[in-house]
Amino acid sequence: MSNKEIIKEMHTQRMGQYFVDATIEIIEQEGIKSVTIRKIADKVGYNSATIYNYFQELSHLIFFAALRYLTKYIEELPFYMEKGENSLHKYLLSWECFCKHSFKNPQVYYAIFLANLGERPEELLEYYYNVYQDEVFGDLTEDIRTLIVEYHLSKRSRNELEQSVQDGYLKENDLEVIKESTVLIWQGMLTTVLNNRRNYNAEEAANTTMKHVREIINNYTLV
Repeated sequence: MSNKEIIKEMHTQRMGQYFVDATIEIIEQEGIKSVTIRKIADKVGYNSATIYNYFQELSHLIFFAALRYLTKYIEELPFYMEKGENSLHKYLLSWECFCKHSFKNPQVYYAIFLANLGERPEELLEYYYNVYQDEVFGDLTEDIRTLIVEYHLSKRSRNELEQSVQDGYLKENDLEVIKESTVLIWQGMLTTVLNNRRNYNAEEAANTTMKHVREIINNYTLV
């Protein structure tokens, strides 16, 4: 990459950061539902058209801003995983940590994992972690990194599930069903909470979700 290209890339990242920071401010002050392109533009002193030079959609800005709220989850996940007595236990603990944090901030996790971001949302996540990998990852182990950078929930924790097959806890043919079922349970609960269909607080939603996740695992466990 030439010096000119490097300078252009740095400028793009700096400008993008202005807009993301403004989005975070609006989320903290008014909530994620109040974020609009006009409000972001007003905060940074640019017109709305300028923002679209750097972000294709408002949902992309919200996505990048929401990722900042994963910090506590990222920090706590290794401590959960360390408690795992075996690969299957680690899989359940990874879900437990995810449920704990996602139901505390359901709108943010919806924006990251469920909102419509276009055809290739995984590219947004990959870009974010490439730019901020030192800030985000620190000294995290490779298996923890895999959990964090995988956009598609059905593929998350695959290391623990695949290891569980090798350890004799699960059948390989059952992995897809397990992944799909657990994700659908979480999605259903998050949607229920966001739409106020049930009067669950964050802890109740997490505990209920984990109850069903454990039931699925128990149904397929060999040992």
